[in-house]
Amino acid sequence: MAVAEIMARLAGAFNADAADDLEATFQFMIDGDDDFYIAIADEACEASMGEHEDPDITMSMDVDTLKEVVSGELDGMQAFMTGRLRAEGDVMLGTRLGQLFDLS
Repeated sequence: MAVAEIMARLAGAFNADAADDLEATFQFMIDGDDDFYIAIADEACEASMGEHEDPDITMSMDVDTLKEVVSGELDGMQAFMTGRLRAEGDVMLGTRLGQLFDLS
């Protein structure tokens, strides 16, 4: 699964009800692959390749960790606690990813 496929899967799994009035940008920095970000506003989700100029949270990981988190094999918090995922910015936003995207 390529990063573009993962990005599309995330966008398709977006749970607008869980977003409520959230406005946030999640930047994904993928070691050895394409970076992308997901912007959430007005209960809508937009995924784009590249780097956002001012993300609320930046999560850095390798592509294998991204695949495991998106597939549900690995919990995002577990990835963070074991050092496989690094986060900067509003790290509490990262804990909401499981609610915002129905990846099961």
